[in-house]
Amino acid sequence: MIAITDYDAGNLRSVQKALDALGYENEITGDPDKIRKADKVILPGVGSFGDAMEQLKKRNLDEVIKEVTKAGKPFLGICLGLQLLFEESEESPGAEGLGILQGKILRIPDGEGLKIPHVGWNSLHLIHDGRLFKGVPEQSYVYFVHSYYLAAKDEQIVKATTEYGVTIHASVEQGNVFACQFHPEKSSSIGAKILKNFCEI
Repeated sequence: MIAITDYDAGNLRSVQKALDALGYENEITGDPDKIRKADKVILPGVGSFGDAMEQLKKRNLDEVIKEVTKAGKPFLGICLGLQLLFEESEESPGAEGLGILQGKILRIPDGEGLKIPHVGWNSLHLIHDGRLFKGVPEQSYVYFVHSYYLAAKDEQIVKATTEYGVTIHASVEQGNVFACQFHPEKSSSIGAKILKNFCEI
């Protein structure tokens, strides 16, 4: 069973629909015990970094997430869920992230012709043999919605990048922890392949 973590940060149903379409048993839950017992855990999310961390802490889910990732359970952060895995974000100065991975969440810099938030399809440059991207062609397009981006401390954990004014670390993998800045659940057949790869780890 795959637990989709519910902490009032939205975007849960689209993830559930995508997993249903792939035929994987899943449940949207904020119950710490169910998350602990799940085979795999997904942390989706849209919204602000600081508010999301507050919601996770209120439900004691910050500790549960640290526990399951430490135990080696396959874990996938999506969009805001990727950002929360890191220590801090320029979006919410003073708010501490989960600190499971190291890096900075920065605001996409203003640039000519660039709209922020970045909303739309961008191609991925695949590097370092990410397990999420097995069978996914180089320069595949995926769907992004974000104003902040990851600059990971260790570039070896970066498995995909995209360009939007700056080089954005679009996906990372460290051991059992995976994360995508883009939305695989909204990225058509390529996104379905990425989710399937995660589900089969």
